[in-house]
Amino acid sequence: MTPNFGLIIVGDEILSGKRADKHMPKVIELLAARGLSLAYADYVGDSPDRITATLQRAFASGDVVFSCGGIGATPDDHTRQCAASALGRELVLHPEAEALIRERMQDVAREQGVPYEAERPDNIHRLNMGVFPAGARIIPNPYNKIPGFSCDGAGAGAVHFVPGFPVMAWPMIEGVLDQHYAAFFNRTPQTEQSVVVFGAMEAALTPLMERIEKMHPLVRVFSLPSVDHPQYGRHIELGVKGPAPSVPAAWQELKKGLHEFGANCGPELVRNL
Repeated sequence: MTPNFGLIIVGDEILSGKRADKHMPKVIELLAARGLSLAYADYVGDSPDRITATLQRAFASGDVVFSCGGIGATPDDHTRQCAASALGRELVLHPEAEALIRERMQDVAREQGVPYEAERPDNIHRLNMGVFPAGARIIPNPYNKIPGFSCDGAGAGAVHFVPGFPVMAWPMIEGVLDQHYAAFFNRTPQTEQSVVVFGAMEAALTPLMERIEKMHPLVRVFSLPSVDHPQYGRHIELGVKGPAPSVPAAWQELKKGLHEFGANCGPELVRNL
């Protein structure tokens, strides 16, 4: 079966509003381009206890989860340590990560026209960015070579850790998807069909929605009310979504029910997920 995909965003700067999260819209886009969808997202600040608890749930879920942020080596970066704690493993310097970080430091020294000093304190400290939970696998970083890492969870699940910087995180997430989850791409194409219903109340339409979900168990019915839409004013977007082969019959049943209800219907919308 296609796994559930989850997302964890780590950082006080997101919860304080200092920075706006850009990861969730992009991950939705990356998944949708491959016929996949995001099942959930968690936001957590720079609290080690909260990060550890969030990661424990992720590892136990059996889901494929991407965690963005907090894998650096400054005092407010806790994700690597919390991942090890959540798994009950020790932190170790990953040999491939060490080689890549040293390679990056040599590149920087060359660009600056200065000698590379491997034992300089700041260079030694940078190696902490390659200290991962024992048994982790690296995620290549095409932007600056400093890798992320992956750790397996329950069942076929895994948590994949990438930096908070979009310019690094997004190609790394794409790489993980294409390398490890291509077998699930476009396996169950999803379709969404909906209609704008003017002036109706959700409570009055609920029995129709419940009837359709009971008749078509693979399909979900959704209702998105709006009170101040610039074009349609007060309305409900009412629709069905699910596996492409299952949606047409449910959609016809929904339209039939709305006609019997005497609903004032506007534009119909189709979206392939």
